[in-house]
Amino acid sequence: MANLAPTITALDTFLRQPNIEASPAWEFINGQTYQKPMPTLYHSRLQRNLVNWINQHPRDYEAIQELRCLVPPFSPVPDISVIALSRLPESDGPFIGAPDWLIEIRSPDQNTLDLQAKIVHCLSQGTQLAWLIDLQKQQVWAWQGESLPLIYEAQQVLPTLIGIPGLAVVTLMEMTQAQGQERGFSSSG
Repeated sequence: MANLAPTITALDTFLRQPNIEASPAWEFINGQTYQKPMPTLYHSRLQRNLVNWINQHPRDYEAIQELRCLVPPFSPVPDISVIALSRLPESDGPFIGAPDWLIEIRSPDQNTLDLQAKIVHCLSQGTQLAWLIDLQKQQVWAWQGESLPLIYEAQQVLPTLIGIPGLAVVTLMEMTQAQGQERGFSSSG
């Protein structure tokens, strides 16, 4: 019986590139390599404040910024990955699998369809909840499981994972203006 050589995939080739962890990180989506855009002030504030807000709640999950995930054949780096503590490895490195909750903050020069392709792939691989935040439109697209996305705005309360309180879109948008910890953002707005 002949020995079969392991198949080298495009994802394997991508992961061997020396600069993929440069800032901003590189992603591998639909067979293509993309460098994430450099975040703006509001994007960075929202990302930091939302991670802090999520991590103040139950200890069943951890919100992590810019964590490389390996979800073959993709290698996304979501703005925020929320993962059950029981799924987090004890060793350092990329997370193997789709996050439980994926959050993307759309930059003005990002293609919405590319972001949606990343989200839909992760949903098909076990992500329970995904948000696509559009700061310019002051809206959030939210996917739960296999359902089509719903668009939330203003005082509407966004879905979250079990044990994490809901958050109104207006409150989420306020997180771009100041530090969430100091402002004491409430759950429903």
